[in-house]
Amino acid sequence: MTKLLLSLHVLAAIVAVGPITVAASMFPPSARKALAEPGSERAVSSLRLLHRICRVYGGVGIAVPALGFVTAMSMGVLGDAWLIVSMLLTALAAMVLLALVLPRQEEILEGVAAGEPLSGDKGEGSVTVGSAVSVRTTARLAMFTGMFNLLWATVTVLMIVRPGSTTGA
Repeated sequence: MTKLLLSLHVLAAIVAVGPITVAASMFPPSARKALAEPGSERAVSSLRLLHRICRVYGGVGIAVPALGFVTAMSMGVLGDAWLIVSMLLTALAAMVLLALVLPRQEEILEGVAAGEPLSGDKGEGSVTVGSAVSVRTTARLAMFTGMFNLLWATVTVLMIVRPGSTTGA
């Protein structure tokens, strides 16, 4: 049963987290391209698709920690430090996605869809309804996306290396 749970956990991570990391990483440069081409429906459609991928697979991604928790219980490793750190980093990655990445994608998408011109880097650089989207906003989104991806990469390494594991790997 443990092998089945572990397989499902790994598959869920690949199928759910992989598309989020790719789509979220593609969003900022696509947003800059859309900002450089105001009124381009194709550019707006691309941003909508990338945002939808992040949102939908973010929801599907709940299966990853759920299956991981059940797998850890069956393996008897819930108290291991590497697993606790992995769970904390996973929770942090989820918070970064929900609080920093997705809302900024939505704000940028609203600004681009409204056909707002590209603004300079004056002021806050954040997006609000009725204001122009700035390159700084897309750069911040890229930074938050990088944080999300780095957190998942760290969790992946911890899952493979598993300090103190008996596999000898």
